[in-house]
Amino acid sequence: MSTASEIVAAVGGPENISSLTHCATRLRFQLVDASKVDGDVIDAIDGVMGSVPQSGERYQIIIGGAVQTVYNAINSLPEMQGSRQPTDAEIKAAARAGGPRGKSAWLDTFFEFLSDSFRPVLGALLGASLIITFMSIMATLKVVGNWSDPEVTLSPSWTFVNLMWQSVFTFLPLMVAYNASKKAGADPWVGFAIMAFVMLPGFAALGKHPTETIELKGGNKIPIVEVFGLPLTVPGYGSQVFPPLFMAVVLGLLYKLLKRIIPENVQLVFVPFLAFVVMIPLTAFLIGPAGIYVGGWIGNSLGAINGFSPFIFAIIVPLAYPFMVPLGLHWPINAIMLANIASQGHDYIQGPMGAWNFACFGATAGVLFLAFRDRDKQMRQTATGALAAGLLGGISEPSLYGIHLRFKKIYSRMLPGCLVGGLIIGIGGGVNIKAFVFTSLLTIPTFDNIPLYAIAVLAAFTTSMLLVILLDYRTPEDKAAARAKASADADATTAEAPADTAAAPAGAAAAGASPAGDTIEQSRVEALFAGLGGRDNVTTLENVASTRLRVEVRDSSLVDLDALNSAGVAGAAEVVPGVWHVILGQEASAFAKASSLSGASAK
Repeated sequence: MSTASEIVAAVGGPENISSLTHCATRLRFQLVDASKVDGDVIDAIDGVMGSVPQSGERYQIIIGGAVQTVYNAINSLPEMQGSRQPTDAEIKAAARAGGPRGKSAWLDTFFEFLSDSFRPVLGALLGASLIITFMSIMATLKVVGNWSDPEVTLSPSWTFVNLMWQSVFTFLPLMVAYNASKKAGADPWVGFAIMAFVMLPGFAALGKHPTETIELKGGNKIPIVEVFGLPLTVPGYGSQVFPPLFMAVVLGLLYKLLKRIIPENVQLVFVPFLAFVVMIPLTAFLIGPAGIYVGGWIGNSLGAINGFSPFIFAIIVPLAYPFMVPLGLHWPINAIMLANIASQGHDYIQGPMGAWNFACFGATAGVLFLAFRDRDKQMRQTATGALAAGLLGGISEPSLYGIHLRFKKIYSRMLPGCLVGGLIIGIGGGVNIKAFVFTSLLTIPTFDNIPLYAIAVLAAFTTSMLLVILLDYRTPEDKAAARAKASADADATTAEAPADTAAAPAGAAAAGASPAGDTIEQSRVEALFAGLGGRDNVTTLENVASTRLRVEVRDSSLVDLDALNSAGVAGAAEVVPGVWHVILGQEASAFAKASSLSGASAK
């Protein structure tokens, strides 16, 4: 069975899938009944790095960089053919309607807008950041001059290489305009074309003979010319992100209005036409300059804080990011980083942010060490993929969603690493960078103070890793479950090995029979039910994953973990409200049979 087929089966089959979308690393399911999902089976599937139950009937599965491939494979399955796939907007609207969003729905919509505007271009940004890293290394080795200084003339060969990354950032406003317009409900190509107007060489040429100029902080001058008697500001829009975001919001509102008042049979022609007529002048005269000024103002405000105390700034940023990323609050910061580079020629946020990223990766490395030590195959697979994505790509989501948010103790081990890395950067006076990059091992040479930055991220990584190794990241129940799972896997491996025909009775090893056989003392069964709050508190009980019982209870507050331990349970955890997984090793099947014979509703 393929990975795609296994995932579909584990989430309850195609009939349980209302819709499926994906982000950069995760499959996002909207399900009919989330209780049908078998999280343990999902986590054990090859290629799956973890799973994250969401509110309502939403469920996310962490895949990593191969998410697009798996998404396409799922949609190509015969059993998935013919199923309607609602849009992201429909899915998220339904989630908000069924969840406790209330008055904060607008805030959720705002961050979803930012996320969907930037997420599709992350691959292009990551590729460009590695080219920037290569140019930085060449400059460090004195092979080329200062590649980031427009006043420095490079040879035609190196100019060609340098243009490879500039193509992404120069035309980034067009990419953002396309995504943001699509998210806002407008024709994305119309949004693209509107933004392209203010990036035309002919538009820029209007500023060659200005009637006046505006001088910005840093010495940059913006020309103003008179067009139809009105002052037209002619800034450079390359690398800017706020103008296309603002433009897309207004365009989306205009599109909704035009579609209400224009007959449907002529909308294809007149809606784009009127959108051009209204939005091109509005963007050129008002929205575009306003976006640049807003981005510059935010950047200057943060720059003032950084200038007042780089020490405090360098500490606050890495300590805030672990809480911002899960909430999607980092997207506005990414926009500010890009605006800083466009307006000031450098950014001061990415350095302290790197301390958070490497503290995150260090915690994952600690988890990987413990997974090898404890022979935890599943976590070893998850942590290996997450660590590779982090160290080589600078992507924290696989670590965050696959591990850290599942085991909340990790945060208390990771935050000291963030603090240590931030302290070092702050004491050193801060770190700047002249381009937007993903903070990975490969991009360390792009920072202006390489030794300081390298020491800071190494300290952040090492601190978090050692704290996870020394203090662990699991509860006693989690560790007991991991040990039981490792033991069960070892027993299964032994049972599958070729048996000596002269040895034990045929079929005993192949069946993986427990040492205790298929019978369990009635007293132990009763002790199990007592720990679960009594027979009346148990609605269903079934054997899953060979080594555990899946138990649904009426009232989780009646479950007594100490009593379960006394009954021989290796570990127990509530996976979703009212559903417990009870780890019993190879005795799980015998317990399930004994419970059924005793009158429980077992399977």
